[in-house]
Order: sequence, then C-alpha cells, then structure tokens
Amino acid sequence: MSRLVLVTGAPALAASVSAQDSCKLTDLGTVTVASVRDGRTLLLTDGRELRLAAIETNDASHATLNALVAGKTLRVETLGREQDRYGRVIAFAFADDARESLQQMMLAQGQARVSARVGNQACAELLLRAERAARATMRGLWADPNFAPLPSHDIIRITAVRGQFALVEGKVLSVRESGATIYVNFGRRWTQDFAVTIPKRHRRDFARAGIEPKELEGRRIRVRGWVEHRHGPMMEASVPEQIEVVR
Repeated sequence: MSRLVLVTGAPALAASVSAQDSCKLTDLGTVTVASVRDGRTLLLTDGRELRLAAIETNDASHATLNALVAGKTLRVETLGREQDRYGRVIAFAFADDARESLQQMMLAQGQARVSARVGNQACAELLLRAERAARATMRGLWADPNFAPLPSHDIIRITAVRGQFALVEGKVLSVRESGATIYVNFGRRWTQDFAVTIPKRHRRDFARAGIEPKELEGRRIRVRGWVEHRHGPMMEASVPEQIEVVR
C-alpha cells in the first residue's frame, strides 16, 4: 500500500517505504458507489456492500465519506479475508487514481480512528501515522475531548464506555501471568483498576512485532479496543497493533 500522508524528512520517508513494501494488498478491481450507508459502509451499484476495513467511525464520518466518494470510481484492495459474515466486502478503497486510501484520508481529516484489528503490522503503522497527525493537530473528532485517549487511572470514564471502542493511555505498573493470560496492569487493585489482557497463545505475534509484554512495565502505552468489565474495566489485546508504546 503506497499510501502515506503527512510524512516529512528522509528518515520518515525511508520508514514509510519500508512499511509500504511490507503492506501487501490484493487487487479486487474497480467498483462504483450507489450510496453511502454510514461512515464506513458503501452500497455499490452491483448490489454489494463495501465496508471500509481497519477503521472505526462515528455519525459525523458519514458526510466526510460521502464527499470523498462522490462521482468517483473506487479501486478496491483487500488484506486477507474479502467478506464478513454478513456478506459485505471488507477492503481498502482508493478513489480514482488517488495514492491514499479512503481510510487514510478519513484518518488524516480526523474523521476516523484506527480499529483494534488491522491484520498486518506494517499496514497498521501507515494508518496509525495518519491518526497520530490528526490527533496532534486536533483535527475533526480529536477537537472533542470526549474522543481523546482516556487516562488509565480514570476508572469512572473507562467504565462509562463499557462495550464501546476506545483508546486508553497510561503507565504500566506491572505485568503478570496467570493461566493462559498475560495481565498488563495499570494499578494495584486488580478488582478495580484498568488492565489489558493478552492471550498467551499470541505472545509470539507480539514478540515478532517488537512488543515483549514484560518489557512494558514502567512504560507509557496507548491501547485500543473494546472496553469490557470483568472484575474491573479491561481490554483484550489479541494483536500487536492494538498497543503503541508512547515512551
């Protein structure tokens, strides 16, 4: 995927080229849009539905996506599976001869967030760079403090978004293992404080991506996914792109 936005400087450019080479997409041909269903779902003229992969959107995203696809032919490329269980095409889409995907354009405008599961670390990094740039300049949804990453110590706010997609950021206090699960703890009270769980069966995937859970102790990280509540507020990280080491 040759699609990178807001990159400056030779080192950043070299890194983007490397990521592009590693992000392999499969061409599915071209399609035309009949209508925009929501912020990431398009009805195609052949009757199929196309769902934009790897992003989470909100109500305000609908108008942005509509403006991006109006009068355009879309080039569709996929990463892995082509359909979801509802029969919708799951893919990256590019308007006419644009180099950036619709996903990157929406992220760059602050009208989407990178989802928890992208499917490829290099592809995820391309999208995350666009999201970071929009967040740094408070574009789109990032101008609303309600969309800012939630502080890991703010249990009330994290609990309030149970069942929803969210970003949580904070300093890791400890990393422990129990049974088939690795617990990344942000507080001492395991029945109340926020924690991230990593299934042990995915440990090698994280290691290959340069994330060793035990080494997260004392580091500040940003994690994205769906907030659950078991003994306390939790989020499962099953793929490495869900975790960003901030410092």
